[in-house]
This record gives sequence, structure tokens and C-alpha cells, in this order.
Amino acid sequence: MRITDILIGVSILSWMGVIGVIGLIFYQSSRGQRVTKSRTIILAMVAGAIVLTILSAGLVFIEPEERGVVVSALSPKGYRESVLQPGLRWIIPFVERVVIYPISKQTYTMSIIPEEGQRFGDDSISARTKDGQEVIIDASVIFQVDPAKLIDVHVQWQKRYPEDLIRPQVRGVIRDGISQYGVEEVVSDKRFEMTKYVAQTLSEKFAQNGIIMVDFVLRNISFTDEYAASVEQKQIAEQQAKQAAYVVEQRKQEAQQAIETAKGQKEAAIIAAEGKAEARRIEAQAEADALKLLTEALRGRPELLSYQYITKLAPTIQTMLLPSGAPFVFQLPSIGTTP
Repeated sequence: MRITDILIGVSILSWMGVIGVIGLIFYQSSRGQRVTKSRTIILAMVAGAIVLTILSAGLVFIEPEERGVVVSALSPKGYRESVLQPGLRWIIPFVERVVIYPISKQTYTMSIIPEEGQRFGDDSISARTKDGQEVIIDASVIFQVDPAKLIDVHVQWQKRYPEDLIRPQVRGVIRDGISQYGVEEVVSDKRFEMTKYVAQTLSEKFAQNGIIMVDFVLRNISFTDEYAASVEQKQIAEQQAKQAAYVVEQRKQEAQQAIETAKGQKEAAIIAAEGKAEARRIEAQAEADALKLLTEALRGRPELLSYQYITKLAPTIQTMLLPSGAPFVFQLPSIGTTP
């Protein structure tokens, strides 16, 4: 509670006390009871009440987050040219009064949700894009009164600046910004650019009226139900087209993979066939060389041929029947003695 409020309360109580004492004195006088020094008591209480009233009317306490504009009947302009700073200040009672303004940061919100904004109900901003589409904007602006221009704010706007300055300017500048872009630009790559434009424009317009624009927040962008449905259908079609393109690409990759596999199998078969042919060629060459060597070894020595024949016989053979006159000489093992 401010000290000035306490003084006002005490001064009111003191005047009530004066009235009560006067009533009590009249009551006792009507009953024939005389109150000693009644005039002195009344004068003292009246003097005290007057002093308290003057103090309560002249003392003003300014909070740290506030500044005061002194409206003065003694000034030719109707106000003091200096702003009251924080602390306990004195003004001339009954001819001057103080209008206190906050210089702390304030937020003004316009939203489609009833409980979020300064006004109850749907307070969103309806705007048209460059291509004629309607969009619904939720926005907040953070601002504060410039202490150096507080007197100008008081003269031009008084305490009406949130509703008569902030609100109309924000709504108008947002509509101007939206109208410069297409609907798809607003919700995609141009959103930051549009937000920057609105913030800069508001900052300039606020500064001309003694308000500092701290920040602009584009809370949400929504569309009409009809446009939202068309956007949804377009997105579904785009997703289906992307899925179809993906399937085609996948089939191409599978076909290419099959071609590469067939090529690999073909090359492997060729290599295997060439390997077999080369092995057969080497084997045939080896056989030819062996026959050549054998031919040269047998040339002029037929007994070697008989020897080779004998070595090929199975070890279990005991008897052989040869045609008459066969050109073979054998040293067969004895099969027994004739008795």
C-alpha cells in the first residue's frame, strides 16, 4: 500500500472524528451537560484534519516502474514540463494532480481464442493475400511507453493508447504486410520476411507517438475451411505423386540390378568355359607330349611294349591264353610241376 493512500485514509478518519466530536458536543449540550474546552478540541481536530488532507493531496509516491505527469492549473500549458521520477514527490494541493503511467513492458494480444487477448472473444485479424485468399492472424506486440516522451503521450493519447493506438496500428500494418505476398509465401519461405516488415513498420509508427516497440510476435496463421481443405487435397496428391515416382525409381533400380546380375552370370560362365577349354587344351598337349615321348622310347625296342603290357596286368592273373604266333614273350610264374 502506498503511503499516500495511508494519508488519505487517515485524513478521512480525522474528518469523521471531527464530525463525531461535534455531534457528541451537541448531544451533551442538548441534555444540559457542558463539555469543557469543546471549542479547543474541535479546532484542534479540524486543524489536524486539514493538515492531513493537505499532506494527502500534496504527497505523491511514484513506483520504480512508473512515471508521473503533473497537470497544473498554475502552468500556462496546463502541465509541468518535467516528469515526476520514482520516489515520494510533492505537488501543490488542489491546483495540481498527477497522472501516473507505467513505463514497464506491456503486451497486447489479438487472438482467435477468447481468453488469450485483451478483448474477450475472437479478436483475430482477418487479412487478404496478394492472390485474394483470406488468412486469419493471431499476433502479439510487446511495447512500452518512452519515458522521454511521456508528456507527448499524455497530451495526444492519455491512457487510451493501448486501444486507440496500439490495436489499430497493429491490425492495419499486418493487413498491409499480408497483402504483399501470396498465400503460399505467407506460410512458407516469405513468412520471416513479412514478419520483419510488420515489426519495422510498427516500430516506426510507434516511435512517432512516443511508444517503444520491443517485439512483434506472429503467433499463428490459419485459413478458411474451404482453403484448408483444398490445401490438404493438394498435399495428398503431391504425396501420392512422390510415392508413385519412388515406386518407378525402385522398379528401375531393380531392373538395373537384374541386368547387372545377368551380366555377372554371363561373364562368370564365359570365364568358366574358357577355363575348362584351357585346361582341356593343356591336358591334350600333355597327352600328346607323353605319346610322343613313348613313341620315341619304343622306336626300335618292341620288348618295351611287351613289358608295358605285362605291367598293366592285374596281379591276380595266373594263366593266359594267347593266340598262336603272338609276338609276346612272357616269363610267367610257374603254375606247378607235372607229376
